[in-house]
Amino acid sequence: MTERTYNVLFLCTGNTARSILAEGILRKDGAGRFNAFSAGSQPKGAVNPLALKVLKAHDYPTDGYRSKNWDEYAQPNAPVMDFVITVCDSAAGEACPIWPGHPSVAHWGIEDPAAVQGSDTDRERAFEQAFRFLKNRINTFVSLPLASLDQFSIGARLREIGHLEGASTGMPTEKARQPK
Repeated sequence: MTERTYNVLFLCTGNTARSILAEGILRKDGAGRFNAFSAGSQPKGAVNPLALKVLKAHDYPTDGYRSKNWDEYAQPNAPVMDFVITVCDSAAGEACPIWPGHPSVAHWGIEDPAAVQGSDTDRERAFEQAFRFLKNRINTFVSLPLASLDQFSIGARLREIGHLEGASTGMPTEKARQPK
């Protein structure tokens, strides 16, 4: 029996860096088992070039990304998500749309590499670090035996992954993590 393909939506406020990195990593590392998407609550309209540079440096796809609003995925014709994962503390604390299909929701806070000030090397290093932390979490996620876990167990495992190395310090409240 073949395991089904799962849809995963990564959310961030601007949809320019962390959510784009996560989408790119899952596109490749979860190919065949997962469809990866990303969006933002207040998209900035452009993908950060350093996110694409880091993805390319690690031989991950760099085509087809755009900064888009999360409302696109709450529409009736949108793909039904199995998992919705916030990767920034701001997006985790916002009132999310009601997601069709009632997906498992988790928060995997990562510090914003786009907020780093300093030299080009400092900024690129921040993107590399965010990439590494996200890759570790996504690789843990894709190794889960999802077909054999119940909804409660999946939710618990997703939250555990959010506490792996590199978790941001501003964890949202339990209420903020629940879909509205």
